[in-house]
Amino acid sequence: MSNILQNFIEILDPRVCGVLRGTAKLILEGEGTVMMDADGARLGDGEADVTLKASETVFRAIMEGSQNPVMAYMSGKLKLDGSPQRALKVSAILTGR
Repeated sequence: MSNILQNFIEILDPRVCGVLRGTAKLILEGEGTVMMDADGARLGDGEADVTLKASETVFRAIMEGSQNPVMAYMSGKLKLDGSPQRALKVSAILTGR
């Protein structure tokens, strides 16, 4: 596992554990995939209720609060597959709100 993916898992695990309903998948372009559910965040690739795809830079900016996830989606920096409502809930978790 790359250091980048390990870092994402370390940041996201406490944010999603016991909070996220259903499953979400983050695809970090050129790096790999992180799966998230109520049990936490982990390396993997499988079926998910919502999939978000972006570069590492975009995801980091969203998690740090310098990039609005809705604006990232509207500008094409963030791609979505699945329910937009679920994506909004996942983005709230990513931003730590």
